[in-house]
Amino acid sequence: MATLGLAAYGYGIRYEYGIFNQKIRDGWQVEEADDWLRHGNPWEKARPEYMLPVHFYGRVEHAKSGQKWVDTQVVLALPYDTPVPGYMNNTVNTMRLWSARAPNDFNLRDFNVGDYIQAVLDRNLAENISRVLYPNDNFFEGKELRLKQEYFVVAATLQDIIRRFKASKFGSTESVRTIFDSFPDQVAIQLNDTHPALAIPELMRVFVDIEKLPWTKAWDITKRTFAYTNHTVLPEALERWPVDLVEKLLPRHLQIIYEINQRHLDVITALFPNDLDRLRRMSLIEEGGVKRINMAHLCIVGSHAVNGVAKIHSDIVKTQVFKDFADLEPEKFQNKTNGITPRRWLLLCNPGLAELIAEKIGEDYVKDLSQLIKLHKFVNDDIFIREVSKVKQENKVKFAQLLEKEYRVKINPSSMFDVHVKRIHEYKRQLMNCLHIITMYNRIKRDPMKPFVPRTVIIGGKAAPGYHMAKMIIKLITAVGHVVNNDPVVGNKLKVIFLENYRVSLAEKVIPATDLSEQISTAGTEASGTGNMKFMLNGALTIGTMDGANVEMAEEAGEENLFIFGMRIQEVAELDKKGYNAQEYYDKLPELKQAIDQIKSGFFSPMQPDLFNEVTNMLFHHDRFKVFADYEAYVKCQDKVSQLYMNAKEWTKLVIRNIAASGKFSSDRTIKEYAREIWNVEPSDTKIPPPNEPRDVDPGNS
Repeated sequence: MATLGLAAYGYGIRYEYGIFNQKIRDGWQVEEADDWLRHGNPWEKARPEYMLPVHFYGRVEHAKSGQKWVDTQVVLALPYDTPVPGYMNNTVNTMRLWSARAPNDFNLRDFNVGDYIQAVLDRNLAENISRVLYPNDNFFEGKELRLKQEYFVVAATLQDIIRRFKASKFGSTESVRTIFDSFPDQVAIQLNDTHPALAIPELMRVFVDIEKLPWTKAWDITKRTFAYTNHTVLPEALERWPVDLVEKLLPRHLQIIYEINQRHLDVITALFPNDLDRLRRMSLIEEGGVKRINMAHLCIVGSHAVNGVAKIHSDIVKTQVFKDFADLEPEKFQNKTNGITPRRWLLLCNPGLAELIAEKIGEDYVKDLSQLIKLHKFVNDDIFIREVSKVKQENKVKFAQLLEKEYRVKINPSSMFDVHVKRIHEYKRQLMNCLHIITMYNRIKRDPMKPFVPRTVIIGGKAAPGYHMAKMIIKLITAVGHVVNNDPVVGNKLKVIFLENYRVSLAEKVIPATDLSEQISTAGTEASGTGNMKFMLNGALTIGTMDGANVEMAEEAGEENLFIFGMRIQEVAELDKKGYNAQEYYDKLPELKQAIDQIKSGFFSPMQPDLFNEVTNMLFHHDRFKVFADYEAYVKCQDKVSQLYMNAKEWTKLVIRNIAASGKFSSDRTIKEYAREIWNVEPSDTKIPPPNEPRDVDPGNS
């Protein structure tokens, strides 16, 4: 946003402990605290002068002048600012992260019995709010501390936004009553998933209870201010907070959510009289068992725009997940395909390739990635083909050295680097990759003299600490790797590495060295993905399903220039209708049967033969992501990959075609679309002169 000249603020929590560091001990994931602030952070500046109070608990009083939220517990939000500079334009935006602090009288009033020590120790309870990041991605856990974090960031941020709005010239001359009329013209707030959904009732609370706006006016302003980005369609990931927890922590907000819901359902009732089922589906409150608030519904009702993050994902959002809402207001639903920044994901991490491209088409592509299309002219240029291939080889040699040092496994740098790095989750199907590794291993063992295209398979990623199956998957991969890497018959034909503690700084090393990028989620489960884009831009070829942004990558590059396999969304739906029976595939595919039998019999875990029973049991009886159904197509597609890899020149031509087609996947393009189509602002390429150059002063304004 800074690079595009958009005046923007990013808001979040300044977690003391980030996502955990992952250690692999005896093949198991072990979590260690990531104390990233231990040595200080030179880029941030604390701003105590902007410290703000955030309220929790308490009760609601009905006064003549309206509702009052009283007897609350206060936590202070201390902001830390980090400058975010644009690329070569001297524009700097601010990321403001909130840290929780106890006020000085915190709990001391309750301790007039003289237990001063305990009162001071209890300050920790308040400060825990910004202590640690919840690592459960794609899984919702309704913990009170998490709800506190969500409200904490929202309440502090909205106060800050309103303070800034009032201090600007737009707010100052109007009477207090109508002061907020221009709010949506000056302020756009993008809700990144449902985590900040409480911003909607919080802004309503400020407008109605504090600024005394009438409800309908407050609601109109609120809706025009917010827009919501959905990030997942997995049902277990959607946030549904128990009503009694919200009532205890935020009693006034619960009242406001009920009022929003009542008015929303009144509209639905007027449009669809007697359609009780529709009312139930569209309500913000889910009845049955524990009453819950559906945060995605709250975001949709309280926003003027809703978007998914890839074409196929936005279609699923419209036609399946939130169909009733899209039928009602089709104009509200949009698509904004994710992007990645070429500054980090090419210039910084792959300077060799960036330089090579600049020599061919000039340097302007750095700020306008669509210019990569000019590389199509060089697809058959022998010199360019050789240079691209050479850069990849240099990156591989460098990464191979790092792997040998870290993992003490001898890596063949001319082998194909087949890489699958992302969070460990059943839907991402690291298990299918693992079955292919076993299949390759069995083929080598069956016929050691048969020519084999050597591969180094690299899998990496973190499992959420409480996600047992994901941790079992890591253990299985490391166990298979142990057998494969130590088998003298296999030699350097096949190596398996589980990359410990996968994170951005490691991604910057592995992605430029990758030949084959694994993007193999079950069609309809990956919202978009951005790793797929990073690999494409860095000259890896993609093996993938028609899911997430893979679909658009295939559209841009031509499907024949990617290795696409497996069921499409419609076929997955048909299989669901018919009923997925894993046993059928096991019975008819001998290589699959052999691999599964080996896992079951303890071939990869001789000391604990039944170690992986849970994994095989899941694959047979409750695999929502249908690994067996795509196994055959995947293995055949992998054979095509090996075939092409033997022809270095043809492989590199495909690489160049992919790089040339990756221009669409710049975050610059994504953010321009948000700016124009959701926030109603125009990006600017104005370059601010540096401080040492005099600015042109307009005499009329001096």
